[in-house]
Amino acid sequence: MKPHRFEYVRARSGDQAVALLAELGPEARILAGGQSLMAVMNMRLAQPSALIDITRAEDLAYMRIEDGHLVIGAAVTQAQVQERPTLESEVPLLAQVFPHISHFQIRNRGTVCGSLAHADPSAELPLALAALGGSVVLRSRRRRRVLPAAEFFQGMLMTARQPDELVEAVRYPLARPGERFAFREFAQRHGDFAMASVAVAVSPDNWTVAVGGVADRPVALRLKPMPEETLAKAINDFAWDLQAQDDHHASAAYRRHLVRRLAAQALEEAGVNERERT
Repeated sequence: MKPHRFEYVRARSGDQAVALLAELGPEARILAGGQSLMAVMNMRLAQPSALIDITRAEDLAYMRIEDGHLVIGAAVTQAQVQERPTLESEVPLLAQVFPHISHFQIRNRGTVCGSLAHADPSAELPLALAALGGSVVLRSRRRRRVLPAAEFFQGMLMTARQPDELVEAVRYPLARPGERFAFREFAQRHGDFAMASVAVAVSPDNWTVAVGGVADRPVALRLKPMPEETLAKAINDFAWDLQAQDDHHASAAYRRHLVRRLAAQALEEAGVNERERT
């Protein structure tokens, strides 16, 4: 199929992009990489009246360290972040996640902020943001606001972004001394959407287990260090709390099994061994 007819406008700056969002109304959409948006437009699941292209907005094409975060602007591609020489030391979980995101052709065009704005519950970048407790910067002509991941993601393909707001940037917290990270996912083929994925962040005082592909959004569980038996029960309870549903890819029971299995593997990879649990 072909997309419904739409107006195309190129924004040269963030200021122009938010001005166009206000001017063109709630049916206008931002076009960055377009890897998710164009697919749903071709199927006519989305029919925006206008696309505002920000790919050449230089003031949105930045990566910088700011207040203990790696801040990534709306026009930065996934490949650009993946190729950042210091990424592995700054945000190790992101460095682990990128090779699992689709294929390199998609990462060359797709943007980090675009993936967050699309809010697919199986996507890896929203999961990493939830696991790390990161945040999203939203900007309109009226205001700029920062929302934590837990507030930004509101359901399947649903976020707290208002129609006149641009996802201006994302803020991934930098790794702190003593923190360890791991990521595991299960998909039918490499590059497919995961049936379930798990990201963990482990510090001496806190453990985080975040799950994607099971609920309608990425969900993070914050834990204190605990014995192995107690941890296994907490993960099992978490798997049930996600309220997995049967679909043509997998049953709810199988997804719960994947959560338990992937969480155990990721925690072990992050160094949560039997000695640490007791």
